[in-house]
Amino acid sequence: MDGTVFIHTNEKQIIGAIVAAHAMRRNSRQPDAFEVRIIKAEEQPFLAAHEGRAFLRDGATRVWRNDDLQSFTPLRFLPPALLGYQGRAVVVDPDVFAVGDVHALLTRDMHGSAIMCRAREGAKQYASSVMLLDCARLTHWRCEEQFEELFQMRRDYMDWISLRCEDPATIGLLEPEWNDFDRLTPATQMLHTTKRRTQPWKTGLPVDFTPSARHLDRSLGGRLRSVVRGFKGKHAPRATYEPHPQPAVEAFFFQLLGECLDQGLVTEAMLREQMALDHVRHDAFEVLARVRRQAAA
Repeated sequence: MDGTVFIHTNEKQIIGAIVAAHAMRRNSRQPDAFEVRIIKAEEQPFLAAHEGRAFLRDGATRVWRNDDLQSFTPLRFLPPALLGYQGRAVVVDPDVFAVGDVHALLTRDMHGSAIMCRAREGAKQYASSVMLLDCARLTHWRCEEQFEELFQMRRDYMDWISLRCEDPATIGLLEPEWNDFDRLTPATQMLHTTKRRTQPWKTGLPVDFTPSARHLDRSLGGRLRSVVRGFKGKHAPRATYEPHPQPAVEAFFFQLLGECLDQGLVTEAMLREQMALDHVRHDAFEVLARVRRQAAA
């Protein structure tokens, strides 16, 4: 084996994770040369044990909720330990879908880096949502211990998740196409539907994630909605997920989902259950049928 791909998720994003795992194998020329593993937040007792506790995020105090849409994010730091700090791993969020060949990423020259990922705007800012890891050089990654430090106010979540706790000299940069933010082009290697509000399998559902503190502070619309809710109470309208601005992204996802249904990776009963839980849009079967008609035309 040339490495392991880890997709970390929770139950709210399990359909995305299954589709992501399928895309990794489907679009590789050597699908038998690596393993794909899904890590579920619900199977990690150390996450559940912190429900309702205050932690440090972006310099402010927040409350940990295991039912948040992104409660899986600390698990980005678990794969090196799962592999016994040996070999290579690619770690991705459950909303990252391979367009290119992940085997090419697993086997690329890391030029001595312990981590390779995409840069974000700003000094020492990295996107840890897609990472190539040399696990032997990451023995200091102790996910459970470092997660506990958030609640002891000794580690900031944003510093951790943005890799600001790492030595920059150990981080190499991936081309943006390996973590293409909501953009599908001929150069895209991994499509990341990173804007949660427009994830294509959730269109029309009520929003179920906690906005960042900065987003809340800066969003005039958010402040106005808060005022309206103050007047209307529980009868105020809830924000909903919106259609993805690039129709090709929606079509790409539903093409993959249709293949998962055909292969039994996702069953109709499973998909209907996820729809009933408001984890998948309620018109998913209609969208699947439309995408298939368009592909056949």
